[in-house]
Amino acid sequence: MSDEMEEFGEIFKEETYELLVELENSLMDLEGEPENKDLIGSIFRALHTIKGSGAMFGFETVSAFAHEVENVFDLVREGTLKVTKELIGYTLQAKDFIRDIVESTELTADQESTKNNILSDLKNYSESNTGSQESAEDTQEDHEKPVAEPEKIKEDIVNEDVKNEEIDTTFRIRFKPSEKILQGGTDPAELISELRGLGKSSIVSHVNGIPNLDTLQADHCYIYWDILLTTEHNIDTIKDIFIFLDEDSDFQIDIIDDGEADDGDYKKLGHILVEKGDLSIDEMQNMVSKQPRFGELLVEQGLAEPEKIDSALLEQKHIREVRKERKEKTDKTVAASLRVSSVKVDKLVDLVGELVTAQARLAQISNGIDDTELIGLSEDIERLIWELRDNTMEMRMLPFGSTFGRFKRLVRDLSGNLNKEIELVTVGGETELDKTVIEKLGDPLTHIIRNCIDHGIEEPDERVKKGKNRLGTIHLSAYHSGANVIIQIKDDGAGLNIEKIEKKAISKGIAPTDRKMSDKEISSLIFEPGFSTAQEVTDVSGRGVGMDVVKKNIDLLRGLIDVDSKQGEGTTIKLKIPLTLAIIDGLLIAIGKERFVLPLSTVEECIEIKHNEIANANGRHFVKRRGELIPYINLRDIFNLVDDIPELEQVVITNIDGERIGFVVDTVIGGHQTVIKSLGSIYKNIEGISGATILGDGSIALILDILKIIINAELDKLKEAGKVG
Repeated sequence: MSDEMEEFGEIFKEETYELLVELENSLMDLEGEPENKDLIGSIFRALHTIKGSGAMFGFETVSAFAHEVENVFDLVREGTLKVTKELIGYTLQAKDFIRDIVESTELTADQESTKNNILSDLKNYSESNTGSQESAEDTQEDHEKPVAEPEKIKEDIVNEDVKNEEIDTTFRIRFKPSEKILQGGTDPAELISELRGLGKSSIVSHVNGIPNLDTLQADHCYIYWDILLTTEHNIDTIKDIFIFLDEDSDFQIDIIDDGEADDGDYKKLGHILVEKGDLSIDEMQNMVSKQPRFGELLVEQGLAEPEKIDSALLEQKHIREVRKERKEKTDKTVAASLRVSSVKVDKLVDLVGELVTAQARLAQISNGIDDTELIGLSEDIERLIWELRDNTMEMRMLPFGSTFGRFKRLVRDLSGNLNKEIELVTVGGETELDKTVIEKLGDPLTHIIRNCIDHGIEEPDERVKKGKNRLGTIHLSAYHSGANVIIQIKDDGAGLNIEKIEKKAISKGIAPTDRKMSDKEISSLIFEPGFSTAQEVTDVSGRGVGMDVVKKNIDLLRGLIDVDSKQGEGTTIKLKIPLTLAIIDGLLIAIGKERFVLPLSTVEECIEIKHNEIANANGRHFVKRRGELIPYINLRDIFNLVDDIPELEQVVITNIDGERIGFVVDTVIGGHQTVIKSLGSIYKNIEGISGATILGDGSIALILDILKIIINAELDKLKEAGKVG
């Protein structure tokens, strides 16, 4: 294979994986809305694109298989085949198989067997559920076509794409009903209303034919209409609406825009009137020689009525708007079609990080030289780098909803295996997160949702006995909170059995026996390694592996987990995750000669405190701020630093989930745009440190994990009090 074809092949694989995600999402949605034509169309187009692209780039097996599945959904699209849970299941299997064989050069015996089983299931389903034997035979013929011949598919695909593409056409319609149309039981208003339902319309009513009241008859129609309709339907569909008009009615229809032009220009007013028969060519040419506005002249000369001028002007405006919208839509499509490898984006983020570090060095040097021109240049570069940073980070942001499909599939498959009835309700799919964060959230969320299904939600009969709905519900939601995203997983199941968890924890030696733990503390024990309350080991759970993995992965993301459960009502697990892992805004602080960074998003304010106030506090670590006592942690003690202590120290007050706590430091240096660097495997288990950053002078500053520091400080207090071993 040539390098060029190999590159095309990689592009095909990448696009196919994206289409398969779209396909699975549409299938999951279609299961709840089996009559939704938009979803059916989306599924058909995804399969059609995979088939065509596969044939183009030499993936014949993928193309042939996708064609078989596409044939089935062609029957669904035509209304011959109904959508059922069974069909969705077969199609999901087909989707999984396509993903499995995209990387295969040749099918294995197992893959060949899987393919034949899926196609056999689809064929049997089609034949037994189509409206007639003829449809089943058509499906059989489709299965027997030599679809594996890529050249044949290449030959047909352009025509198929043209056939399936929705092209909007604009029609000019003059509907002039006979005066006696109402007497025949036909209501012109209903016909116009039906016409408007076909697309974008503009309508002018001609009322100049209405007589004086003394001669007006209530059952006569004196009005006629000029209608502009932009629609994806063809001319026959429009004519069908007016099929029962009487012979005396006048109905004219012309195509005035075929969907090809994309500029805003359109015919002049005079040409429109001539085309419609409202003005002769001679009259138009005669009036053109007279300079004032053409429409006004026509009305003044009595050659055209104002309604007809309005109708022609409306046609101009309508076509211009349609063409403008089409051009904007095309421009957006072209703009959105740019595809950049995620590897290149990651490299760009790394380079921006290096730029941030270099700019900090430049700022430090320029301030040291005290050259106003150099300082001004440094500030300009800093502004540009900040803007570049924000734009680059936005490129890595993805909507959290892009992961919803996989969890819907998980709930569908697992609840079916366990004979439970469960639906997944999702909220906040538009909430954006760094691509890397989303990728690392996949496994933790999978474990949590599996636990909700297996341990949380009861079997249908048991739920009914408890007075609950047979259908259990898992809510998965996401929303922004400052520089973090809150992800919440909530079920309406049995809730955590606090007594059972505590008893199990004590027996395993992971819970204290000399004091009563709070419900919150007991709930958090489910994240301990090897902990499980399952009575037996199944292929879903019971080995004590899962929730500890959740905790570990969330810790790696510098996140926080909170569990809230009410027995008999359900469990809510809340994850607090930073938006990005690459660059954060930090507060640079100093303790002696050491430099540290606190995440700026958690900082509320900084206040001064005299060292002798700390020394004379008799071990009570509280600082008073505007009448409020705030506990604090002395970071000098945490890191065992022995440098000289200044007389005046600083307390950085942070807010964590509404709880304020202070951190005592020597000096607050100021805001610092922090590029996060990994500490490496040797230092990865150091408590209270989440990474490091390089300062402008080349020195290293450690990034503090304030949540870990708080938790460890509370644990140390309990140990001192002899409440934990």
